[in-house]
Formats: sequence, C-alpha cells, structure tokens
Amino acid sequence: MTTFADKVIDFNRSLHYTGTLPDGFRVLNPYLDNPETMQVMGAFYHKYYQDNRQRKFIIGINPSRHGAGVTGVPFTDTKRLEAVCGIKMQSAYTHEVSSVFMYDMIAAWGGADSFYKNFYINSPFPLAIIRRANGGKWLNANYYDDPKLFEMVRPFMISSLKKHISLGLDTSEVFILGKKNATFINKLNADAGLFDKATVLEHPRYIEQYKSKEKPWFIDKYIRELGKAVK
Repeated sequence: MTTFADKVIDFNRSLHYTGTLPDGFRVLNPYLDNPETMQVMGAFYHKYYQDNRQRKFIIGINPSRHGAGVTGVPFTDTKRLEAVCGIKMQSAYTHEVSSVFMYDMIAAWGGADSFYKNFYINSPFPLAIIRRANGGKWLNANYYDDPKLFEMVRPFMISSLKKHISLGLDTSEVFILGKKNATFINKLNADAGLFDKATVLEHPRYIEQYKSKEKPWFIDKYIRELGKAVK
C-alpha cells in the first residue's frame, strides 16, 4: 500500500521548475544538486509519515539554502535533522534560523513523533530561490520579492499546492507562516479555491531575528492555534 511518505518522496523526486525567471534570479533543486539529500529526505518521511493519516497543512514561503535547500525537509537544517530526528547528513553541515524556532516549538508540542503525526509542512514554491546581489553574491530570495517573479512562478505554485493537497491533507484549515506570505497565498487561494480557512502565524525567521525576547509567547501561540486543529 502506498503511504503518505511514498507520495511525498515521489513528489520531491519529480520536482523540476521549467518556467522562466526574471534576470538575476535562480532556482536551486537540492534533490538534483546533492544525491545525499534524496537519501536523508526519504529517511525522514519514512520515519514520520509511514502511514495514511490525514494531516493539517502548514505553508512556508520557499526553502532556504541552509534548511530544506540542503536537507530536503522543510524548516530542518542538518543540525536538527541529526539531533532531533536522528538522521545524520555526511555531505553538509548547516544552521538555519527558522529551524531553531520550529524545533523548539515542536519540542514544546511534545516532540517530533507527535507533531509530524498531525502536521505536514511545505511551501507553495518547494525549491530554493536565490537572487544576485551587488558584487555578484547570491542570496536567499522569497518568491514574492519581485512582482515579475511572483507572476512567473504563480502557475507552478498553484500546481504544487494542488499536488500537496492530493497527498492526503485536510483543506478545511491551512496554517500560513508569515503575514506577507499570507497575502500572496490568499491570492492563489482566490484563484484556485484550495482551502476553506487560513490561519496566519508569524514566520519563524521573523520571531528568531526580531522577537527573540518574546519567543516563549510565540511558541505558546503556535501550540494554541495548531492545537485547536487537532482536538
């Protein structure tokens, strides 16, 4: 029998962006760039998603180069992949700010087993985007950083969200990370009618960088809002 894990792994294995991008932007596909990414990603989903439970959907923005852009697992850098999930990545070692908050919240929830049994995290644009800055340096970018970029990737994002839903997700309520992200997800939802209700939570990176003193309050907020969905 095909499990939730099998479906996610197949989705990631087939990920390929063939659309156009504005000048100065590039898409990185970790599943093609590093063979070990596919291995550790598969180990993660087989560990936590080897069933056919229906889960709630938590939507990020797009992977960073140091989180899912390396591990293939949303909001999971190599440090937490090993320390929390018990999956060691040999070819890379990364620290990603959003991953710190997410796994502190997961610990407060009751641990990875309990959390991932109820929730699935991914992004409307499930591949990393980078942009060329002054001096030629490449930096992380968000799909909404440039209006032309958003319009170019919009059809791919709607298609990706529909494929995520087809894995077996509950569409009655979606949790969107980041207020600006929510503005654009709501536009996609208006076009495609994907979700009945959207609950917006502050993005983990924003909390870690700008609201670190209030972090316990935000963790409580996440637990409270997510907890309502699984009662």
